[in-house]
Amino acid sequence: MPQLRPPVRILLALLTLSLGACASVPSAERDPRDPYEPFNRAMFRFNEHLDRVLLKPVAIGYDLLTPSPVDRAISNFFGNLDDMTVIVQDLLQGKPAYVAQDVTRVVYNSVFGIFGLIDVATHMDAPKRYEDFGQTFAVWGVPAGPYLVLPLIGPSGGRDGVGAVLDSATNPVGLLNTSNQRLGMTILRIVDRRADLLSAERVFTTAALDPYTFAREAYLQRRLNLIYDGDPPLQELEGLDELDELDELDGLDGLDDLDEPSDLPLAGS
Repeated sequence: MPQLRPPVRILLALLTLSLGACASVPSAERDPRDPYEPFNRAMFRFNEHLDRVLLKPVAIGYDLLTPSPVDRAISNFFGNLDDMTVIVQDLLQGKPAYVAQDVTRVVYNSVFGIFGLIDVATHMDAPKRYEDFGQTFAVWGVPAGPYLVLPLIGPSGGRDGVGAVLDSATNPVGLLNTSNQRLGMTILRIVDRRADLLSAERVFTTAALDPYTFAREAYLQRRLNLIYDGDPPLQELEGLDELDELDELDGLDGLDDLDEPSDLPLAGS
């Protein structure tokens, strides 16, 4: 009988534990936004373990070996690719003013910023914006669905999970000729993002709440803020726990270019 690899064994064990926990946690005690909390906590622990033994060490090595200007240029390059998909979302959401702004941003950075390696647009009144299919679905009135923590991906939800699949399918990286090129660019992007988050770990590890709750609330607050372009109505904020620790994230290096739904609340191991 073939031996299962350690990550697979850990995932199966956590799944088993989560199924048992589902039966032991009364439904009345669960957050209505998080009906699958036992399963989600199991996936959160799995992602934390994977980050601790694989992704974080690679990110630390990348951070040590990559000069800061090169690291910033790589982040800017991927950010410029994302800006191209933001334009599509602007159109789908009916935001003509933002379409003009984001087209200008892509043109400035692609031409004067050498294919996006340098972010010149931010200093030319075309700041970075974040849009994705999950936000577009929200604007269209699609319900958020239950909060979910997915293996290898992290915090998500029914609406954002479907949106993330479409985001990946429409990203310009998918236009590369060979699967090896696409895989290489994807790995570089993941490692670069994880390295950019190293400076933010202090906030997560010292959060007053337990890491799982903090990650959930940070994710839900950030998504709400993105959907309403930074100005969510008060009624939408009801039920969200106030996280003072989120204020500490402002100004941390690397966070400004993170735009995927699960970027902010990465497990801090």
